[in-house]
Amino acid sequence: MPILNIDDIDLYYEVVGEGAPLLFVHGLGSSSRDWEEQVDFFANRYRVIVFDVRGHGKSGKPFGPYSIALFATDTAKMLNALGVGPLHIVGISMGGMIAFQLALSQPQIVRSLVIVNSSLEFLIRTFKERMQVRLRFFTVQLLGMRKMGKVLSQRLFPKKEHGELRAVFV
Repeated sequence: MPILNIDDIDLYYEVVGEGAPLLFVHGLGSSSRDWEEQVDFFANRYRVIVFDVRGHGKSGKPFGPYSIALFATDTAKMLNALGVGPLHIVGISMGGMIAFQLALSQPQIVRSLVIVNSSLEFLIRTFKERMQVRLRFFTVQLLGMRKMGKVLSQRLFPKKEHGELRAVFV
């Protein structure tokens, strides 16, 4: 299992294929497994890199606090250790926020961005949004990331025929 120790945190990663480097960054409560189909497809033309962000998947899970800036710093240090850059970055949800932060703080390593279902920041505008965020944090703190994955999988893959996708997601 490929692991890099970056600032006393073990980050799980995989590198597949040859060509220009392409990094996929997963969202909150998820892991590099989200990108399995894309890795297989893009590895024919790119050097595809996936990893588990701190606190997720097979990476270390030290006590927080965590932040997008911290995730981006971890990512930049991992890429530096791998000798990679500049590269194409694809980020979904929180992964998109990490990609945006990398473009701001480490522009020399970013060749292009593809951002999916994300924004530059997460602004809480309503009471309902505030409660949703608190519920997510409460779920993670009390029940763990696996439970958060189960909750999110029901929202992302609601149909009965999505059962296999939900299981992979969790």
